[in-house]
Amino acid sequence: MRLVLLLVALLAAPAWSAARPDAKALAALPNLSVHAPNFVASGRLEAGDIAALKKAGIRTVIDLSDDEETPDFDEATALGDAGIAYRNLPIDGGNGLTRENVDRFDKLVAAAGNTPTLIHCGSSNRVGALVAMRAALIKGQTVEAAIETGRSWGLKGLEPIVREQLAAVSARTRSAGGKAGPA
Repeated sequence: MRLVLLLVALLAAPAWSAARPDAKALAALPNLSVHAPNFVASGRLEAGDIAALKKAGIRTVIDLSDDEETPDFDEATALGDAGIAYRNLPIDGGNGLTRENVDRFDKLVAAAGNTPTLIHCGSSNRVGALVAMRAALIKGQTVEAAIETGRSWGLKGLEPIVREQLAAVSARTRSAGGKAGPA
């Protein structure tokens, strides 16, 4: 019996571990970008976008916006009513690009696992900024590779601040003899 259960689990694993969002259903989202295997990024959501998220198979939304940015739209409630998990990490532009927020973002991304997940902010710029910083600080990419990764996720106007933050971490690491000092 155990062997049968193991075989069923192994055969079914690709179906649930590689769930991909239906990008065509999300085509109307602003600044949409698709990232293998299960992540998409975009700009601001509106109430009318919830049905498209559901149709696309999105199961988790990570929102980097502050509630004050959309006072007429209760995103958390709308997504919850649609059966989509909602996570919020408000990033206040460049001021929010801290090591602590990169670590929080990394935990949210890890918790999303292999489920189809949308990460968004107002324009996808903050998404790209956090992705770039995570790529450098946690995943070990070079600054240039991390910036390119961030650009593919929507990094634009925050790029100089991301570069400044990563240079500061690099300088602290060098002055600490290879061990990063506090961020």
